[in-house]
Parts: sequence; C-alpha cells; structure tokens
Amino acid sequence: MRRHTMTTLVLIALASLALTGCSHGASGPSPAAASSPRGESGPAGTEPLSSAALSKRLLTEKDLGESYVRKAEGTRHNDDVTVMGCPALAKLGGDADTGGSLAFPRKAKVAFTYGVGGTSEVSEELYSDTATKLSDGVGRIFDAMASCPKYQVVSGTTAIDMTTQTTTAPKLGEEQWSQLLTYSVGGQRSVVKRTAIRTGTVVVIVAGSPALVDAHLDKALAKAESR
Repeated sequence: MRRHTMTTLVLIALASLALTGCSHGASGPSPAAASSPRGESGPAGTEPLSSAALSKRLLTEKDLGESYVRKAEGTRHNDDVTVMGCPALAKLGGDADTGGSLAFPRKAKVAFTYGVGGTSEVSEELYSDTATKLSDGVGRIFDAMASCPKYQVVSGTTAIDMTTQTTTAPKLGEEQWSQLLTYSVGGQRSVVKRTAIRTGTVVVIVAGSPALVDAHLDKALAKAESR
C-alpha cells in the first residue's frame, strides 16, 4: 500500500470518529489546548461563517506552490469503523461512516498531494460555529485521542495500529491543539501531524506530513482570517 493511500485511510478513519464527538457540549475546558480563556472571540469575527464563505478561505495550489496537486473529493464509504483499546474514542462514534468529518454544520475541506508520484499529502479543514462550541468540540476530540497512547482502528477489513503523542502547537489564534499520530498498516509505518487552531469563530485544522503541516499552517491561518 502506498504511503499517501495509507495517510488518506487513517485521516478518513479519524475524521469519522469525530462525527458525534463535536455535537455534544463539554463539561469543562480542554486540557489538551494551550490557549487564552476558553471561548474567547478573536480576529476572525464574532459571527459564524457559512460553508460557502469558508470554502473561499481554503488554501489553493497557487497558495502552496509548485508540485502540489489538489485531490478529488473522495467517495463516501459505508464501512464501519471500530475502535479497539480506547474507550474514550469509541464513545465518540467509532461506528460512524468513514466519509464523515467533524460535526459542525458550517465546514469546508481540501486535500493535496505533493512531490513526484504524490507520495506526501496535506489536508485542510475549516469549521465555523460559536467560539465556545468550537472550543468544546475540538478539545473533546483531541483529549479523547490523547487519553489512549496506543489503540487500533478497524475500517472495514483494514486494521490500523495507532499511537498518539501530544505535541506543542505554535502560539497562534486563541486556542491550539497538536498531535503526532503514528500508524501502521500492512507492515508499513508512517506519521501524520494534526494541528488545530481556533481564531474567533473559525477552526483551522491542517493534517498530513509533519513537514508540510509546519510549512503551511501559518498561511492557512492567515487566509482563514482574511475578510
């Protein structure tokens, strides 16, 4: 299995785990986030943006530079996703559809391959809601993942061995979350970085090859904050 195919598989599986997790209120602040006071609004504005408005703030090939190719949006699958060895993640919706994304109604997403043969990958997701709902929802997902350093995700007939390590996120926006996800499929091992930044009523999530995430996070946030 090629590396970028593995990356796609694990990101889709992880997105599906978040389907129900972001639709519930949280009981308190998220310890996984290095942040200003929870729910504080910022430069992105105080009113949630529409999905159409968010789509205009996504990165493009022109923003990223040469050797980036936008991926076609994937077809939704009906494979069940099962989490083994992590009750906190399983509770968030391990049986959700693998084509899903975080359960905020206002959202936009895009993915790119990079390099010869598209062997590296980076994706961006934008979500908008009230600052408090974004803070609670995204924090809940990152906290659940951090609670289980090792677990397994089974998507259809494919078993993915996962380890999660919380990392320091750059001091951007009002709240920040970041994790390194190491996964193994069919004897191959790879690492995905997933960093989320909340700025006002918008959350920016950049995921994929750690080097590509670090290279493009700033410009993704700047474009998300544009008016």
